[in-house]
Amino acid sequence: MFESKAVPSSVIKRKTEERLALIESTTGRKPGKKERKEISEDVKLSLLPMAFTKRGEVLVWIDRGAGLLVIDASSQGRADEAITALVRAIDGLGVLQINTNLSPATAMANWLTTREPPAGSSIDRECELKACDESKSVVKYARHALDVDEVRQHIAEGKLPTKLALTWEGRVSFVLTESLQVKEVVFLDGVFDGTSQEKEDGFDADAAISTGELRRVLPDLLAALGGEMVLGQAATTESERDLF
Repeated sequence: MFESKAVPSSVIKRKTEERLALIESTTGRKPGKKERKEISEDVKLSLLPMAFTKRGEVLVWIDRGAGLLVIDASSQGRADEAITALVRAIDGLGVLQINTNLSPATAMANWLTTREPPAGSSIDRECELKACDESKSVVKYARHALDVDEVRQHIAEGKLPTKLALTWEGRVSFVLTESLQVKEVVFLDGVFDGTSQEKEDGFDADAAISTGELRRVLPDLLAALGGEMVLGQAATTESERDLF
């Protein structure tokens, strides 16, 4: 659970302009850039106590057996906050980012070019390709077949996949990113069949099923990326590995 307070930027801007106008009318001078910034920060701080508190949650799954830490967060910033809180709360916990022998971008390019997805998986209808040169041009496909020559041509011209939608064994769909983040995870029809409809029992059952599916998906994904790059045996045995 996390709490945060935010003041709408439009309110900060309006209050800042009011203060600037007051200074100009009473002193006859226009505040400079530095002073304007300081006034804006002061306005923000003065309004924070009156701002509504926003609450949210970050779901965390620690698989001690596999040495995995999986975080379901809305942003990298939230994930980093959760990791920091866990490291502070659990003595001796260390977190390392997983690195694979084959980069996700290279692997995704190969899957799209050869039209051969990882074993047990299928390529869905969403992809993003980005040029590696100074143009940084981006091509996005949504709800579009990817087994077409156009996609292969983009890759041949130097664009690499930054996102690719996949489905594992017809049970779990997700989007893999170039930074090895697994996003937009969806458990497909049939995965939760037979679970309790009671709120508390249902959550426990769904959590058990979800983590059970991920316990199978993640090793297959890492294997498809050439396996985990072991930087030091001591480091991997003493620390959890952060995937999301």
